[in-house]
Amino acid sequence: MPQNRKIKTAFLILVTVFLAGMMGYHLLEGWTFLESLYATVITLATVGYGDYAPRTPVGRIFTIVLIIFGVGTTAYFVTLFIENLVEGRLRKVLGRDKVEKHIRSLKNHYIICGYGKVGRLIARELSQEGADFVIVEKEPETLPDIEDTGYLFVRGNATEDETLKNAGVERAKALASVLPTDAENLYVVLTAKELNPSIYIISRFSEGESSQRRLLKAGADRVMSPYEEGGMRMALAILKPAMLDFIELTTSRQSLALRMEEITICKSSSIIGRSLEESGMRRDFGLIVVAIEKVSGTMIFNPEASYIIEEGDNLIALGKEQDLARFSATCG
Repeated sequence: MPQNRKIKTAFLILVTVFLAGMMGYHLLEGWTFLESLYATVITLATVGYGDYAPRTPVGRIFTIVLIIFGVGTTAYFVTLFIENLVEGRLRKVLGRDKVEKHIRSLKNHYIICGYGKVGRLIARELSQEGADFVIVEKEPETLPDIEDTGYLFVRGNATEDETLKNAGVERAKALASVLPTDAENLYVVLTAKELNPSIYIISRFSEGESSQRRLLKAGADRVMSPYEEGGMRMALAILKPAMLDFIELTTSRQSLALRMEEITICKSSSIIGRSLEESGMRRDFGLIVVAIEKVSGTMIFNPEASYIIEEGDNLIALGKEQDLARFSATCG
């Protein structure tokens, strides 16, 4: 039987014993309900002040039975309650140690600073992709929600060095700073870049172009406004609904038809030095290369079939999910 159920059962039995004791003394000794409750409490607590004692033989026999069953029940309930408190605290401490050990073992993971509306959406998407990530959150009332999801998290202020170090910023691949204010996000960007100059940072901004410029100068690789992004998407839905449907179709994880994915060509890939046509992407995998991002950051849209694939190229490919997965396995 689960521990919580045991406690509930013991509590119900204890309440039943108290009610039986109160009713028994009331009926057998003629005491008031308050006097009967008082006598039951001091009897089961083994205090026995002596101011209330049964006078009738039946009342004394009833007291003997009440002590035999009631004291044992009380002791059992108290033992279970204390045991549950101690074990719960111990599980929490040991569980937190396990989480911290897991975080210390992560490499090339993602960090989400802030678990507000935007942070929750980012965490959900990363989780569905199977990516390793750590949430940094300082608000105590938010932490139980994160624990319920099973996400890894660090409690603390993301603008502080020690907090980001605890989240593994020095080993992280990328960081998303989505704190409520631009000033907080600016501090996070500065701190993260100081601890890990190579980390990729995306930051939220909400106070205009001046904040956008400051965040970029501080080291953010990309800055985005949820309000602007949402407004642009809604405008697209009004002006060009078919285009929005295509974007959602190719980027949604629920789509069974087509997916658009970014595939990075690794050093050991067998297609380096081959043209797109020779790579067999279209012929063998049914994929369409929409664009290629070079290591330098240059973007080539609608590349020709004669384009020679190089190490580090990011291929933006369109195709079925299983075909994308098969091709990804061949190019790292």
